[in-house]
Amino acid sequence: MATDPIDLAARLHGATAVTVRGKPEVVRLAIATLLGGGHLLLADLPGTGKTLLAKTLAVAIGGNFRRVQCTPDLLPTDITGTSVFQPATGDWTFRPGPLFANVLLVDEINRASPRTQAALLEPMEEHQVTVDGATRRLPEPFLCIATQNPHGQIGTFPLPESQLDRFSVVTSLGLPGRDAEREIVAGSGGTEALARVPVVTTPDEVSAAIAAIHHLHAAPAVVEYLLDLVDATRAHPGLTSGASPRVSVGLLAVARAHAAVCGRNYVTPDDIQAVFVPSVAHRVSVGGHLDLAAAAAALADIVVRTPVPRQ
Repeated sequence: MATDPIDLAARLHGATAVTVRGKPEVVRLAIATLLGGGHLLLADLPGTGKTLLAKTLAVAIGGNFRRVQCTPDLLPTDITGTSVFQPATGDWTFRPGPLFANVLLVDEINRASPRTQAALLEPMEEHQVTVDGATRRLPEPFLCIATQNPHGQIGTFPLPESQLDRFSVVTSLGLPGRDAEREIVAGSGGTEALARVPVVTTPDEVSAAIAAIHHLHAAPAVVEYLLDLVDATRAHPGLTSGASPRVSVGLLAVARAHAAVCGRNYVTPDDIQAVFVPSVAHRVSVGGHLDLAAAAAALADIVVRTPVPRQ
């Protein structure tokens, strides 16, 4: 029986709501990132639920969860794994690192050195890792959720453009509203509710849904609207450099998944608009450098100025 990505998205949304309260937009984006086959970067303060969101998704898909706490002395092999010599047999045995998981949380990614950050480039792009000359496939699905500290803090290394480009979506959870925080404090949401998260699918079914979503209908007029938005980033006076064709491809993938999360088997301009800023802001530059707030403002202006196609 074929996997219905809309039904699967609804199940994942219900499971995630058990723990993550008061953040429906972020939950939709996180599920859309997963089902779009991408990766998620959360630029946020401590204690807002980043780890909880990652663990909840891992439980809900019936997959395994691993966490890497980044520090300046973290080595690439601490993430990828390494070959260990066995004196008894004279052989080298590969010992996989935390990278080999369905959901990998890379906590405080910009505290890792550039060399260690680079160890994630191949896995995030190709879902494989090459160690000691041997290439090994990662489990499917593979979702990397990374967190980032504010730039300029002691012991941080800015993420290069190539690393940022591997993330389909950059967003933040932010602080919960009063009602949501009351539920978290009372234990009906938050970490205490993690044990109540149901397993609603399997990794194989999620992989099948990811493949199905790539074929979700996007009308030519909607695709042209997406291209109009992307093209506008290359001419906007507030942006030094615009989005690349790779951004267009990733943007459509996340928009398709967002449509499924919203219960539709076709993409609308609303889906494009919902994912445009979080999918593009980290992939353009302002004054020759990354400025998420200024980029988001320029992109919001582009959305306002770009004509929406009639449906």
